[in-house]
Amino acid sequence: MQAVLSLKKYLKPYMPFAIIAPLMMVLEVAMDLVQPTIMQHIIDNGIAKKDTPYVMQMFGLMILCAVIGLIGGAGCSIYASKTAINFAADIRQDLYETITYFSNSNKDHFTLGKLITNITSDVEMLQRALTMLLKIFVRGPFTFIGAILIVFLTARELFPILLVVVPILALSIIFFTKLSGNLFLKVQEAVDAVNTKVQENLAGIRVIKAYNRKSHQIQQFTTVNETLMKRNIQADQIIGILMPLTAFVVNMGIIAALWLGAIKVENSTIEVGVILAFINYLMMIMGGLMSSSAVLMQIARAVPSANRIAAVLGEQSEIISAEHPVTTPIKGSVEFDRVSFAYNKNNEPVLKNISFKAEPGETIGIIGMTGSGKSSIVKLIPRMFDADQGSIKIDGRPIKDYDLQTLRGAIGFTPQKATLFSRTIEENVKYGNEEASLEELIEALECSCALEFVEKLELREQYMVTQGATNLSGGQKQRLAMARAFIRKPAILILDDTTSAVDSISEKRIQQAIEENFEDSTKFIVSSKISSIRHADKILVLDDGVVVGQGTHKELLENNKPYQEIVSTQLVRGGTLNE
Repeated sequence: MQAVLSLKKYLKPYMPFAIIAPLMMVLEVAMDLVQPTIMQHIIDNGIAKKDTPYVMQMFGLMILCAVIGLIGGAGCSIYASKTAINFAADIRQDLYETITYFSNSNKDHFTLGKLITNITSDVEMLQRALTMLLKIFVRGPFTFIGAILIVFLTARELFPILLVVVPILALSIIFFTKLSGNLFLKVQEAVDAVNTKVQENLAGIRVIKAYNRKSHQIQQFTTVNETLMKRNIQADQIIGILMPLTAFVVNMGIIAALWLGAIKVENSTIEVGVILAFINYLMMIMGGLMSSSAVLMQIARAVPSANRIAAVLGEQSEIISAEHPVTTPIKGSVEFDRVSFAYNKNNEPVLKNISFKAEPGETIGIIGMTGSGKSSIVKLIPRMFDADQGSIKIDGRPIKDYDLQTLRGAIGFTPQKATLFSRTIEENVKYGNEEASLEELIEALECSCALEFVEKLELREQYMVTQGATNLSGGQKQRLAMARAFIRKPAILILDDTTSAVDSISEKRIQQAIEENFEDSTKFIVSSKISSIRHADKILVLDDGVVVGQGTHKELLENNKPYQEIVSTQLVRGGTLNE
């Protein structure tokens, strides 16, 4: 319940709507409660006495009450919907912003499938619960209490029936509501598993096809889907039992009312209209309890969702700016001093005691075997992760002293996997600098050798990239990703194995463009190819997270055995490097 209370701040801006909606519903309920009493008077005072003018007058009153009730019900629906939809939209917006600022470890903690469920299904569950709370939950208790009071005042002879029926109904609803709450938590967990499986399979669809594992993946999805199905069936069956049970109890009450009413009519202690009114009120009581139970069950479903949403919103990102961050423009000096880092704090570090220094304008090449920690080094520079030991300084200041926006704004980062968005090529490249001009866009595309294929597209820069960039080749995606970093004209340029799908001629042209256009930038080039880093001012050779060599290509070729071994594996038959 604490989680539900923590979300009440999202309701405050729409509190006027949230107050008007129940008031309008009270108006509708009041009109509904009057109807059986009017009908009782029509039967006992009009029809029984053959007073036609009185009957017509009462009919007119019934129509007026119905119209007023219609206005109240429509108004309640309008204002309740406005409140719930805006409430849900604000939570969804905050969830998205929170997730955007999460570090990788935060995302791993929740898993992508669960975060997707949070921002979709869980928010939808809260929206539905609030809508029902403002509409039906007001109607239910008011109808229930009003009907009981009216029966007590107008049909006291039949009131003992309610003393039996109402407690049975109330206990049944409380029992089934509590039971359904636990079941719906398991349903949401099953939804997480389905979302995770779908996201995983869609991301790896090419691998699935290449290895002909479609049947295997379908079987895996079938397993999680069946789990969700079974939990949904179990939860719905519990709810399904409540309706016939309630109807049975009410029907027994009606039978008892007719039996007892017949005796009272025969004894002339009550009139026929009173019995009919009582049956109507009994049905109202059942309706009030059932609608209240529906809301309680929806709330029972929403509480686990609220807990999950509150957990995400309350999660503190491990990567945050300092209390009084430095916003001084960055020049590009980078220094690692005995830095160690592990993705999982319980495992062995992937980087061990790393030390080096890069001056503004220098090019630092990083090479090593797969899994040696090359990418991990450059991920620490924009603070994708924080080092566990040692210090990283930029322009002589500890990296944690910088404002995150200032730090990352000075870095052009191209990760191993080129990620493009389902927008135009122009929008994808300008992601690095929204204020860039058309000339700067063309220059960035030219530097990355992307202009040559962009010019051949029908819409050139306005060509729409599909989701996952499936309408571009691997090399085209890499070149556009580099253009996005280039257009930023950053103080620190990081290229993490970004030419693996680029041909050697284009790679040489990209290297030349970098030398000419980013002379003042500190450049980090991660690669498994000697040809990509041989011209660097300093090359770091990594082996199992340790720097085993540091120097120029020539120096390392003369005195560093690990580097010599890498070079020897990349020699062609003629004895020259395969560039």
